[in-house]
Amino acid sequence: MQQAESLRIPWSILASTFLMAFAMWSPMFCVPPMEHILKEELLLTHAQTSLLFTAPILMLAAVAILGGRIADRIGVKKAAGIGAIIIAVGAILRGTATSASSLLAFSFIYGVGFGLSFPNLPKLVSAWVPREKAGVATGIFNSGMPVGAALTLALTMPVVFPITNTFQGVFFIWSIPPIVAAIMWWFLVKEPPHRSIHGEPVSRDTSPFRKILQNKSLWLVALLLLLNEFFFFTWTGWAPALMRLKGATPSLAGLITSITIWVEIPALLFMPRLSYKLGLRKPFLWVPGIVLALAAWGAMHITLPTIWLLMALVGFANVTRFITILALPVEMMSKGDVGTASGLVLSIGYIGGVTGALMGGRILDITGSLDLSLLVLIGLSIAAAGIAFRLPETGPKGVSKD
Repeated sequence: MQQAESLRIPWSILASTFLMAFAMWSPMFCVPPMEHILKEELLLTHAQTSLLFTAPILMLAAVAILGGRIADRIGVKKAAGIGAIIIAVGAILRGTATSASSLLAFSFIYGVGFGLSFPNLPKLVSAWVPREKAGVATGIFNSGMPVGAALTLALTMPVVFPITNTFQGVFFIWSIPPIVAAIMWWFLVKEPPHRSIHGEPVSRDTSPFRKILQNKSLWLVALLLLLNEFFFFTWTGWAPALMRLKGATPSLAGLITSITIWVEIPALLFMPRLSYKLGLRKPFLWVPGIVLALAAWGAMHITLPTIWLLMALVGFANVTRFITILALPVEMMSKGDVGTASGLVLSIGYIGGVTGALMGGRILDITGSLDLSLLVLIGLSIAAAGIAFRLPETGPKGVSKD
């Protein structure tokens, strides 16, 4: 009976983690569609507006390791719940910003909560399911991320902005999901069962942090996530600008960009199941690298009427690799170290998101084009495929051969 119960995630855990993922990502993705408005009203360069977009990711990189270690000690519900409150506070404060500096400061506050919460969602879910089901469960709750991001990209300019006609009003409206998520988290989420090490403080037998740092495969996973997020945030952060350069209106540009993220929803639900059915992980890491390299090359030449399919291809490939990467620390590390290991991977990986978006903005400032950014994405996608080949196979078929 105990084993049967462990195969299922309580609906409260599944719903709360889904909403938390939605609430963490939706306020951030209202920035790219408004990039031209923020640039004009706050007198910024493209590179500076990219920092407003990626400030939460910068803080995620800075705080993720701490967030994982805090959860290993006080429990995952409390650590992520504190983060949820900070996310809500930061999101609300962004709606009061009157200058670029205040908006950036409030975005950093939002990002601190991001760093406390995000690394611990896989840890919470993995504590309720067997290790072999972790990828499927991670895919289910992580579908909240593309839902939040895609809705925000698609609705910000045609629906939300006209309500107040101010960027502050947009930030206020998109602070509602974090408020609801924080309340729901504290009322509905339970700590993992006492039989799980995830719900208890770290024991003296748990591997020290130094041992985690010495895991070479974990560093490869972190590097792969860095390249993945470099691509994702360069692409989604500047795709609206790319669409406008190709002749799209601001509203249409946000809608087309959202296609990249809408297709991630079925991919999040289907691809982990396929991976676990095949018993392999590595093909779901290197194949997307090749696909994304081809897509970045195509983006330089494709026209606006046909770019929808390319956007969908990028979304499917990127999230397939992303969700596989997130499951790797759960499969590679002992349960007591999952929080810290995930924090390390996220901390390093999301540096790529900040770097990529800033690069795209700087290149656009200098050249007035995004072609050079796309060339960089081609090279890094090929490099990511090479790194994926060097990782150990953590799927059942690969492990059985060792």
